Amino acid sequence: MPLLFLLLYGNTHAQLERKLVTANPEVELIFHAPRQINLMTVEPLEEKTLHFAIMHTFGPLNGGIRNLYGLDNGANIQFSFEYAFDDRFSLGASRSGRDKFYNLYGRYHLLRQNKSGSVPFSLSMMGAAGVNTTDYAFLQEEAPDFSERSSFAFQFMLARKISDKISLQLSPSLAYFNAPMPAYLIEGDQQLYLALGISGKYKLTGKSSLTLQWIPNLNNDLRSNVGVGIDIEAGGHVFQMYFVTSQALNEQYLLAGGNGVPGEEFRLGFNVNRIFATGSR
Repeated sequence: MPLLFLLLYGNTHAQLERKLVTANPEVELIFHAPRQINLMTVEPLEEKTLHFAIMHTFGPLNGGIRNLYGLDNGANIQFSFEYAFDDRFSLGASRSGRDKFYNLYGRYHLLRQNKSGSVPFSLSMMGAAGVNTTDYAFLQEEAPDFSERSSFAFQFMLARKISDKISLQLSPSLAYFNAPMPAYLIEGDQQLYLALGISGKYKLTGKSSLTLQWIPNLNNDLRSNVGVGIDIEAGGHVFQMYFVTSQALNEQYLLAGGNGVPGEEFRLGFNVNRIFATGSR
């Protein structure tokens, strides 16, 4: 009898532990994708999955119909790949056309909001190191070396799914340029840039949401970045269409690249996001 009691107790206790593990699940789909408009989000990748994104921004809309509202001005395009080693840590690489810029970055998810409220928000961080690879042979002086072309970025992402329809994220951000030369396609001339990114999502349907982005600068006089758009999930893809005031796409240039006047110099942009499973999980 004592042995039977112990076996029954052990089995019941194990079942109880499993129930407790699943009784407080994490909040899912705070955002539709790991990126929203220009900013990274707290949305994690599952273990052994690969996120592929193509991002575009065109010329300003105030070019009118003659320039097809900016589409004739050519696009700044960024390709990025991000691979998740587990559900908390991922590494990525991107290449954007503006100054032929390559970036290596990593994301780590420190906290995940859960449904009980014991963890009321999600917290992630991102670090990046990049290099401008434009050919500066046209310069009269010596072209910048690798160190002078290098720059770095860091972000914290603090987000909460407030309701089934509304999600908000704060993204304290910094960018640092070793040598911000006038030849670079940025407007700022300082080394350190500080900003506070603000992202929002309002769900329209189960597969679509209105989105917003505001990135006010904290230590310079450059105009703040403003963006509004819509996310649509379709056929395993997340399509993001938006109007934004900056042509920059990578994190460093997003802070230092300058912005147009909202309403006058909005640019059409769109992103395509796709996640691939790369192995059994």
